[in-house]
Formats: sequence, C-alpha cells, structure tokens
Amino acid sequence: MTTSVVFVHGLWIHSVSWRPWQQLFDERGYRTLAPDWPGDASTVAATRADPGRLLDVGVDAVTDSYAQVVENLPEAPIVVGHSFGGLIAQKLLDRGLAAGAVCISPAPIKGVRAVPLSLLRSSFPVLRSPANKQKAVSLTERQFAYSFGNAISAEESEELYRDLTIPSPGRPLFEASTANFRKNSPTAVDTRRGDRGPLLLIAAGKDHTVPAVVVEGTHQLYARGGAPAELRTYEDRGHSAPFDHGWRELAYDTLTWLDGHGLKP
Repeated sequence: MTTSVVFVHGLWIHSVSWRPWQQLFDERGYRTLAPDWPGDASTVAATRADPGRLLDVGVDAVTDSYAQVVENLPEAPIVVGHSFGGLIAQKLLDRGLAAGAVCISPAPIKGVRAVPLSLLRSSFPVLRSPANKQKAVSLTERQFAYSFGNAISAEESEELYRDLTIPSPGRPLFEASTANFRKNSPTAVDTRRGDRGPLLLIAAGKDHTVPAVVVEGTHQLYARGGAPAELRTYEDRGHSAPFDHGWRELAYDTLTWLDGHGLKP
C-alpha cells in the first residue's frame, strides 16, 4: 500500500507552495496531498479576490478540516507542516491520525515561553488590532520581506510574495499569543505521549517569524515529557526555507529521515 504524505501550509502562503515537494515525493513513490485551509480557494488569485471566506478561522477549525482529509485516507499518513502548518501537524500526530510528522519552523504550541522581538515584529501586522481576530489580514511586500524573505535575496523575496502570498485569518495568531494564559488553548498538544509516531522539528537559524529558540522550546517540552522528538537546525535559513531556492535541502533531508524511521512508500 502506498504511503500518503499530507502537506500543511501556514499563514500567508498558499498550498501551491508545496508543489515542488509533491513532485519529488510522488517520484519517490509516495501519494501526496496539499489541502487548502478552510476558506482558501484553489488558486492564489482566487483566494486574494475573496478574503471574506477566511474570516474567523481558528486553529481548531483548521485541524478539524485536515483531520477529515486524513480520516478518509486508507492509512495514517505522514504530515509535513510549515509554520502554523507545523502546529497542525503536531495536533494530528497527538490525535493518533498521523504515522509521523515533520514540522518546519512550527508555530509555538502551548507551554513555549520564548517570545523574541523578531517574532513580535512579525506578528504585529495582525496583533496590533484586536479586531483582526475576526478578519483576514494580508502582509505588505515589506512585511513579507522581514517575516519570510530576510535570508534570501530581495529579488527572490519579491517573486515569492508575488506568486505565493494570500490573506490569512488573524485568529490563529491571537490563539497562539494567548495560549499560556488560557486553560484550554487550541494550541495545546500532549507532549508526554510516547505511543505516537516519530516527530522531527526543524528550526531555521535566521527565521524572524518562528525563531530557532521557539522551536528549541518546543523540543524541550517534548524532552521533558518523555515523548520522542528530534530537532534539526539549519543555521543559514529563514522562514521561507521550505519554498525558496533551498527547498531541496530540506526535502531530501526529510526523505532521508522518513526512510530512517521506516516511513517508506
């Protein structure tokens, strides 16, 4: 039976960003899917044209949407997520719906304490106004260059902004920013579960949106809870790592890691 791989995007980037990964993984014999978030249209242009469909979509709604996709597959898939997609991947693994998960610069789960200045600056376009919790918010090209494109050339950052960016719901950022002050946060994950599949956390050393210290904090939570999780850091990469010119390095390393854990097609 062919192993499925489900790719989950984060805020401000459309699912088409995973197409190079899908082609590579398909060639290796996996069956790949890159479903859209609730409210996303099938193309970048169509999503930009109707941001009203994205209003008030939170972490639970996104997780449930992907859970429905996963539950309709013939077997538990591997889930690869970026940013908030990495948080969703952990929640699916926690629910027992994934055979393994790879989380690239994952948004912080409940319990992570590090709040670097660059993270606050990247979140400011949303968090500056409480009204954005129920709205869809777009980044300007300059904001994108800081949050995603700081480790690549200005030309490549402009190209990624033009080709991949979409408006995104503000609610997930508010949920992540208040997680440690809420008893029941949608960003909570049981980091003590030892009966789940393998987990790889990937940090980017130059990431402004999810700095490496945040991913390290996530890894520490799993380590203290006794649940197995591996951490890998790419010191010269930024938040655009999975879809910029260096995406192949992460993709090939992910394939090698999956192979090492017996998660083969």
